[in-house]
Amino acid sequence: MIPRLAIRSNALRHAAKAKATASASASSSFSAIHRYSTQIFRPDGSSIKVKEELAPLTKHIRNTILSTGPISIAKYMQTALISPVGGYYTRGQVFGRSGDFVTSPEISQMFGEIMAVWYVLHWEMLGRPEKTSFVELGPGRGTLMADMLRAAKRFPAFAASIRAVHFIERSPELRKMQHEKLGCSWESTRMVEDKNDKGTPVAATSADGLTVRWYDLMEEIEGGSDCVPMVMAHEFFDALPVYKFEKGAGDQWSEILVDVADSDAAPMAAAANAGKVDANQLATHFKYVRSRSVTANAALALNNPKFSSMFDKGDHVEVSPESARVMMQLADWISANNGMGLIVDYGQDWTQGDTFRGIRSHKFANPLSSPGLMDLTADVDFSYLRYAAKGRAQCHGPVEQGAFLHAMGIQARLQQLLKSTSDENMQKTLVDCYTRLTDAQSMGRIYKVLAVLPKSSQAVPIPFAPPSKEELNTPKVEKIVR
Repeated sequence: MIPRLAIRSNALRHAAKAKATASASASSSFSAIHRYSTQIFRPDGSSIKVKEELAPLTKHIRNTILSTGPISIAKYMQTALISPVGGYYTRGQVFGRSGDFVTSPEISQMFGEIMAVWYVLHWEMLGRPEKTSFVELGPGRGTLMADMLRAAKRFPAFAASIRAVHFIERSPELRKMQHEKLGCSWESTRMVEDKNDKGTPVAATSADGLTVRWYDLMEEIEGGSDCVPMVMAHEFFDALPVYKFEKGAGDQWSEILVDVADSDAAPMAAAANAGKVDANQLATHFKYVRSRSVTANAALALNNPKFSSMFDKGDHVEVSPESARVMMQLADWISANNGMGLIVDYGQDWTQGDTFRGIRSHKFANPLSSPGLMDLTADVDFSYLRYAAKGRAQCHGPVEQGAFLHAMGIQARLQQLLKSTSDENMQKTLVDCYTRLTDAQSMGRIYKVLAVLPKSSQAVPIPFAPPSKEELNTPKVEKIVR
């Protein structure tokens, strides 16, 4: 089982994660799709190529490409994840052991408890505002929020300030899970006013008496300076669509697009006489192609001078304008309402080029295979998020998740939990979970934490160190080494 990440950036290819890197690299580089076998062998030794089933979402994407031409990776990713035709997040069971990946809150309650402590400390730093609300972007099954609210009860004054919980969540199935996780009463629940979707909650009251509301977009939340927002974005930005580009001669960038694959393979039914078929052996309906000229996406996304000065011919870069848009909105909202926020995700503090990948059943998979049946994700560029928030809010970090959790006291919490049980198996599980969250060879290094405070704030949040004079006066330049 793997967490929702792949240690596979160019900057880490020399590290001890070589085996994981090799597995993941087959899922996203421009030419890597050709590494997937599409040969199905018959009992007599002959072979055929077999395409995947043409599911409704696959057919929808295929027809779009046939009508309009190759599409961006961003459009493919967005359609595969949230399309009502059968997008990945319209499904319910995508998290945990029975799903496709495991997130930090699902590994251990300690993660959510430590995050709650951070908000308590910074609530104190803001002068104990009387009214607060939690806002979570992409709340998954609601596990993280449930753990934070439970931990908040240990700080009565802080817990008393919490007036509401706001979830930014489009998936009807996940909304229902969050409703259940927070113990919301169905009697108090207001549903979506759509006769075709009667079971999707819009507002409810939690078991603790808190108002819980769901929104498709953050701008739908009604702001107010009298209610301080405490924002959490855990593994949210990695699911936002990315564009991928390749640098050519003369600083010209071509875009990597998704096109319909060659039709030189038999339909799925032809595998009937070939015995058992592995999903990775099936030919996909899609392939990568390069644009012949500079696309509008390339012209808009790569106008930052760093992209021409930092990269060489043949280099790839991934850019997520949607991440920048959300970050600017988040920064403005936190500053306008004197709030605070944490962004926790996997990625690096620089731009990468080959991190777009698929994850299915806790294994890396070809991202162009079976859209809607796997998670699609890309590493977060934290430098890009900071750049988007510049002048709008104060950003601190990122720091590695392991360092953050240790500084916030996860070891002390682990000791408390170990003392609370004499069951050796349970104690071993607790230690294993702690290790997965903090160890550099697991989630402790690749996951990062970025804090966001109002632009007027002069405080340095715990446990982020103030920047040195050298860092303030020296621009950060990172060159990815292949």
